[in-house]
Amino acid sequence: MKNYINKYIFRGLIAGAVLLGSSCTDYLELEPVSTITTAGFWVNEDNANGALQGMYVRFRDQAAYNLFILGEARSETLSYGLQASEGRERYFENSLDPNFSGPNWLRLYTVIHDANLILKYVPDIAFAREQDKNKMLGEAYAMRAFLYFTMAKTWGAVPLVTDPTEGYDAESTFRSRTGVDEIFAQIKSDIDRALELLPADTLGSGRAVWSAPAVNTLKGDVYLWTGKVLDGGAADFQTALTALNEVAGLPELGLMENYDDIFRYDQKGNQEVLFAVRFLDLESGTNYNNELYIRDDQIPSGTPDNIRETIGAGGGLNRWAPSPLLREAFEENDQRKDASFVSIFLNSGDGAEEHYASVVRKYRGFVDPSGRRFIDDIVVYRFAEVLLLMAEAKNALGQDPSAEINQIRLRAYGDQFSAFEYSDSGQEANDEAILQERMLELAFEGKRWFDLVRFDKAFERVPSLQSRSNERHLLLWPISLGTISLNSKIEQNPGYGN
Repeated sequence: MKNYINKYIFRGLIAGAVLLGSSCTDYLELEPVSTITTAGFWVNEDNANGALQGMYVRFRDQAAYNLFILGEARSETLSYGLQASEGRERYFENSLDPNFSGPNWLRLYTVIHDANLILKYVPDIAFAREQDKNKMLGEAYAMRAFLYFTMAKTWGAVPLVTDPTEGYDAESTFRSRTGVDEIFAQIKSDIDRALELLPADTLGSGRAVWSAPAVNTLKGDVYLWTGKVLDGGAADFQTALTALNEVAGLPELGLMENYDDIFRYDQKGNQEVLFAVRFLDLESGTNYNNELYIRDDQIPSGTPDNIRETIGAGGGLNRWAPSPLLREAFEENDQRKDASFVSIFLNSGDGAEEHYASVVRKYRGFVDPSGRRFIDDIVVYRFAEVLLLMAEAKNALGQDPSAEINQIRLRAYGDQFSAFEYSDSGQEANDEAILQERMLELAFEGKRWFDLVRFDKAFERVPSLQSRSNERHLLLWPISLGTISLNSKIEQNPGYGN
């Protein structure tokens, strides 16, 4: 087991070296892997930086696909594509069970383990500048908070692990699930500690690491969840709004004029981004949009020229696609529509047009001689969401959310904005407007399922859940049989059997 842990740490160092741009030859004279001890690794600032970058590499592995699945796949935004779905319909049809449960939490705990190692060992390492050490620790606290937030929203109670697992014994390895209230207490504590350590009002390098503004956005997100789902009420809503106000006033942040530019490979770290997961050519694999695009040979000859030009070079596999409900929700003069997806309609022979396929364009990557490369950054938080979270918090407190809604709509509709300007219409109507705006603004960004749960609208909005309002257990995901088989103390979520 010791050698396994040592190899694990060593891989984190090498992965970090790739992200830092260091030459691999810098590491060729290291001791053999089997003799690198934990104490021997955590000795200087360079080691710590390697471990930090390794944490982000493993987080990228999750952002490439699993975070999207957990945050969007069960909502009303997705449906069948042209290719074989390979079981993906189990998500949007909400027919998950312990045998087909979707992503499990094991790899998320791998990233938490990275954060726990940093939090244990970095305080004892001498840094050239103390603020660099504090920043590293702040990023680790932020990452741990975000991952536990993701898991608590997905499965409810989960094992709470705040120390690295560096050996094997039944007590430390086999842990029971910790109650949701205790998990959220840890999340909030980690957020507060991160904000104490990170430089205030300073965005992270390339906006691809955790920073104080990104953590304040996470704080707003967390407290809105606990305010609504865990009955935290007005106190939590006010805490959320205060944190989000800290972000909204930063001069380095703002909405991009062209919505499509937010996600483009050559616009990484733009003014709208607070925190994104970095994907780079020759360094990373593809992201999930690879399964939402379309192959060249599936673009039919009757496709109109303008649509063919918009799609450009094909790539990936159309295994699932925007749902009819989502496609029909966009106004034609909303610039977010064409930036988010494009649809192919073909003449059915009687003069009518029939829908053939839809293609998600948001994370479409770029084209080079090898084909289409799906390696845009995956955005975790951006300024538009800050505005919508502020609108949500204000409305929950009985305040007017229209200013924030209208900033989003002004960018979306441009010269046509006057026809879509929003006015305060009471809390219930305002919530409906905010939830609808979040769907249009954040489609395919891994947000929608959690939005529906937070607003308590999943059984109203998702077609496959509309006749199942008595099955409240479906708001949580089943725990995979594989996960349970690895830990005899884990009990299945209610409603999913043993």
